[in-house]
Amino acid sequence: MSNRRRPARDNTYRTNYLRSGAWFARRDHWFLEEEHRNGTIRCALCLGAGGSHSLELHHLDYRGVTETPHGWTAKEQHEDLTALHPRCHEYVHQLIDRDRVFSGFVSRRTASLQAIARLQAKIAHYIEASLEQQ
Repeated sequence: MSNRRRPARDNTYRTNYLRSGAWFARRDHWFLEEEHRNGTIRCALCLGAGGSHSLELHHLDYRGVTETPHGWTAKEQHEDLTALHPRCHEYVHQLIDRDRVFSGFVSRRTASLQAIARLQAKIAHYIEASLEQQ
């Protein structure tokens, strides 16, 4: 199984599930629960604060997502989702898509968490380098 994103035209998860009432209800519930648990909701990559209008949710695992003859069910565990700003979300997917290890040889959760960690290290390096130049 690959962690790479399939084109939207071949991916009912992206074309149907992410536009379904089940997903929007689950998404809203996740943000309420996260705010209750931690107060401030932060992007897993850049750690910037945000909320349901500025952050997207990235699936670390799809086990709770199922398609039935009657529609989609959204029963992801809270820990199977993580918040990312749209640009940060795209960076995570780009890294997973282009890295053979991330895209094909590890679990989606591991691929996502390692991609986020690698990108955080790059951000820290750029910040450090820019501070040294000042």
